[in-house]
Formats: sequence, C-alpha cells, structure tokens
Amino acid sequence: MCVCLLTILSASASAAPAKQWHVQVEPVRVVNGSPVLFRVTPPVALNELKADFLGQELNFRFNSGCHCWYAIAGVSLNTKPDKYELRLSGKGAAAQNASFTSSVTVRAAHYPFSTITVAPAFIEPPKEAEPVIAAADAAKKQAFATSDPNPLWSGPFERPTDTETSGVFGSARVYNGKKKSQHLGLDFRASTGTPVHATNSGIVILARPLYFEGNCVMLDHGQGLLTIYMHLSEFKVKEGEKVAGGQLIALSGGTGRSTAPHLHFAVRWRGEYLNPATLLELHPPAK
Repeated sequence: MCVCLLTILSASASAAPAKQWHVQVEPVRVVNGSPVLFRVTPPVALNELKADFLGQELNFRFNSGCHCWYAIAGVSLNTKPDKYELRLSGKGAAAQNASFTSSVTVRAAHYPFSTITVAPAFIEPPKEAEPVIAAADAAKKQAFATSDPNPLWSGPFERPTDTETSGVFGSARVYNGKKKSQHLGLDFRASTGTPVHATNSGIVILARPLYFEGNCVMLDHGQGLLTIYMHLSEFKVKEGEKVAGGQLIALSGGTGRSTAPHLHFAVRWRGEYLNPATLLELHPPAK
C-alpha cells in the first residue's frame, strides 16, 4: 500500500508543469510610433536581464513588488506592420543563463491631417536668421547625443500640465499651404504662464531659446529617453540641474513657431520621436 502511494506521488511530481517565461506588453495594441513597456517574469532567478528589440539593446530593471523585470522601448514611425522578435537573455547565479524569444505584433497607426498658418519667417526664414538656426541645431545635436546610461526615471510618467490636449502626435501638417511635416509631439491647451512640470525624474540637458521650438527644455531620463517641452514663456530650471517628477520646470507660452500659446510636449527615444500620449498611459512599476 505504501509503495503504491509513493509511486503515485512520484508520478504526480514528475508531471508538474515547468515554469515558463511570462512577457507582458503595454500598450495592448502596439503601432508605429508607440513607446512600449515590457514586463518580464523569467522562470528562474536572475541577476541581469537584457533584450534585443528592433535592433536596440534593452537593459531591464528588477522590481521586487511585481517580482518582474521591466524596460521601456520604442517603435519608430517608419516601422512597418509585422511581427518582431523580443530576444531575452538573462544571467543568474553560478553562471546560470536563460534565454527566451517572444513575438511582438506591430500594427499600422492611422494619423490625421491638419493645416496650420504661421508667420512666414518660420516657413522661409530670412537670411539673418540662418546663424540663429544653425546655433539652435548645434545645441539640439549636442543635447540629443547626451544621455545617462542608467535609467533616471521611476514609476509612471505624469502629464506636464493639467490642461486639455489639442494637436495630436503623428498628424500630417501643411504650413501656410506649402511646407509639409509631421507633428511629432502632443499639444496641451495652455495660456501663457501655465505651470509646466517634469513628467518624471531626470537631468536638464537643454534650457534655452531655439528658433522654431521657442524657449525649450529637454530632460534626459536615461538610456536614451528624453522629454521635450516647447514654446515656453519662462524657464524655472537650468542646464545640468537634476529634477524630480512633478517639479516645476517652466511656464507655458507662445514662443517660436506657434500659432497661439500652448505647450508642445515631445518624447524622443534613441533618435526616434514617440507618441507622448501612449507614454503617459503606461504603467511601469514604482521603484
């Protein structure tokens, strides 16, 4: 009787399913232009987890609250609809390695069209503006090349202002019936002097007037993730300053290429502009 019981228990134990990788992706519908949050629960304890996605290396952080590893990535506007691989590779104790490949479906976004009228100087800048534009381009290039290798952000990204949104990301725009471009940010209705806050913690890598962007603040959140705040009327931070999420960084305005006072809020990840509205809807675990 005892021998039979042991045999049954042994068979039951051997039939127990092996632990599997669990990969959660936000948003549920990933499109070109989306920021993406990956939450990964591996089947074994790891000390390090990395991944390759769309040719970019991702370094994950571990959160004890969800017992998961997480990282933010991005899908460029030029990415075609298809299935792409998220190739995970982890290192554990005693040289215990683990790897897994998950499929991520990218769908096509459908962005709207709009027409905008601005001062002619912002469509065909006068010759005397060329040095100003060149200096602005150099400042932006330097800022874009600056990013801390470590993540500086923590928890969800919050709205930069409490006002309603207007212009959406990705919309095709025609300026003065001539110049075509794509709107690479999210516009907030904000009268001059409206407080603008840092959406998350980071470092001020740019706080100065630019030709097209007007008074502009850029925050580095680490690992190539930047947030950008344009058309400001007043700066409340300086370049090189560390800021906390929710900290006052500026007041809104209508400087630069702007039809009226508002806040243009942009998100840039490793050289690609992403939809800010999606970033604000992600739910990364709190640190």
